[in-house]
Amino acid sequence: MLEAFVFATILCGFFGVILKKNLVMKILSMDVMSTGVISYYVVVAAREGLLTPIADDLQKGAFSDPVPQAVILTAIVIGFSIQALLLVGVMKLSRNHPTLESREIEESHMP
Repeated sequence: MLEAFVFATILCGFFGVILKKNLVMKILSMDVMSTGVISYYVVVAAREGLLTPIADDLQKGAFSDPVPQAVILTAIVIGFSIQALLLVGVMKLSRNHPTLESREIEESHMP
């Protein structure tokens, strides 16, 4: 059930990137899609176990893998930096154009 909600989040973000014309909404949709992918990765990685992988005599059971956690932290940081870079690009575009609609910007630069 949780996987279905995460997959729906990914699809909402994907369709937002495809269907929205405003550049800021495209960036926001891309962030929603990225959050869904990260959530799906966490859901899949959490199936193994819930205990922390610390060597201890008291804990017996299935441990969670720490490698996906490091990968997810890296993905979050990279996603944040890409989002910031895209927003700076949109700010530069907004200085030259009165609108942020992608179709109108493309039409104004046609030869």
